[in-house]
Amino acid sequence: MKTFVITIIIIALLGALYFFFVKNNETYQYEVLKKYKDFEVRKYDSAVFASVKLDSGSYQSVSSKGFNILAGYIFGDNKQEEKIAMTTPVSMDLKDKMTMRFLVPAKYDQKDLPEPNNSSIQFEEMPSRIVAAIRFSGWANDAKIEKHHKQLKQAIEDQGLEHSDGFTFMGYNAPFDPINRRNEVVVELQNYKEK
Repeated sequence: MKTFVITIIIIALLGALYFFFVKNNETYQYEVLKKYKDFEVRKYDSAVFASVKLDSGSYQSVSSKGFNILAGYIFGDNKQEEKIAMTTPVSMDLKDKMTMRFLVPAKYDQKDLPEPNNSSIQFEEMPSRIVAAIRFSGWANDAKIEKHHKQLKQAIEDQGLEHSDGFTFMGYNAPFDPINRRNEVVVELQNYKEK
């Protein structure tokens, strides 16, 4: 009976954490311009991101480090000790050296953001852009990200679309969230005209 009660309490706490940290988070807004069989084309408005450059091209080897640095900043590790709301998704460039990014809540201008205590944190404004996006579920790892990177690249090239070759992974769930995990690989399209 005691084990059952503890299990119920843990499930309730995880549910509350999921609701608080994931379901109520501000999200990088987009408009779907067109759906294809394997991917969709989206238009994102400009947005500000907090970012940190990492020294490896492996998601699994650097994602925790990058997440901890940026999470520390938004949880108050800044000159003003100000807490900033969690947002989704967390994104990582798929290059030899990765950059992890957290979306800054829309209420902040870049000049109004608290100054980070960690000098490796930078702020950047991502301009409005059109991207192709492919979604997958479950826990992300290097193999799954690479599989969907290749699948997206092939699918957009099959449609005759031009892309920047700057592919990005986006993860929408908190690390402890075991269900309905949403992951995406996206790439900016060039000279896109809806067919």
